[in-house]
Amino acid sequence: MAVPAMTLMGKPDSRFHGVLIGAITYSFRALPGSAEETLKYCLDCGISGVELMSGSAEAYAGSPAGVARPLGPGGGQRQRPTPEQMAARKKAAEDVSKWRLSVSMDKYKAFRKMYEDAGVKIYAFKLPPTLEMPDAEYEYIWNVAETLGANHITMELPTDDKLLDRVAAFAAKRKLNIAFHTHGQGGESGFAKVLAASKYTSLNLDVGHYYGVTGQSPVPVIEKYHDRISSLHLKDRKGPVDGKGGPNMPFGQGETPLKEILKLMKQKKYKFPASIEYEYETPQGSDVLAEMKKCVQYAKDALG
Repeated sequence: MAVPAMTLMGKPDSRFHGVLIGAITYSFRALPGSAEETLKYCLDCGISGVELMSGSAEAYAGSPAGVARPLGPGGGQRQRPTPEQMAARKKAAEDVSKWRLSVSMDKYKAFRKMYEDAGVKIYAFKLPPTLEMPDAEYEYIWNVAETLGANHITMELPTDDKLLDRVAAFAAKRKLNIAFHTHGQGGESGFAKVLAASKYTSLNLDVGHYYGVTGQSPVPVIEKYHDRISSLHLKDRKGPVDGKGGPNMPFGQGETPLKEILKLMKQKKYKFPASIEYEYETPQGSDVLAEMKKCVQYAKDALG
């Protein structure tokens, strides 16, 4: 069998002075998203750890949905679907759910091996549990995360107490963390509540969203909750203007104190990874991978 070209690139290492700089694979959403392609992007950018979105993994395992393309913040602006479109989406969701309850973990074992053999560790898996899912589908999510080698599952910070209670109980049952991603909630609103739900609940703290919405440094929050943070999201944003969150910016051009955050992680020897989440507009004449490499280099320089 021919040696895959990606294995000839050498193994990446994006742990700088003890701090793992990874990426959420959502960052590559504008590019073709197969398992192999996503891995090659990581290798191209020198990234050795990822928060894996479910699309490429489930497609690799044979999902009838193929590679689902993630929506942007807030789900994107779309026209109201027709009744026919709604029926088709419902049928597709039912097909995926049925498939999840029958699929073997063997493909996920192979997925993990492919990534780890190339030098990329999957530390988090994003497939958000919902209230509508049966318990068996929750089992599937935790089984996949465990099989891939992830130490936490990520989802948005719940606003529904029933969902919070259910995912917290399930995380405790499986002894594998559910980490809540902070988007536009603002401040520490809800942090204490979700962390009190179980010792297996934690934060997937987005420092860019935190600063962009509040205009306040996330550093005190990181220090306060460091033992309940499973991972960070790194992005640079301007502060709020007229009550609205500031825009995403190339690393170093916004106001989020990224250097201070990274130096804190280095100084305190925090073990959780920091995931680059690429959301700023790609500059003219550049591309996603070129910009991701700049983000990695920015973090490396900040930690030097």
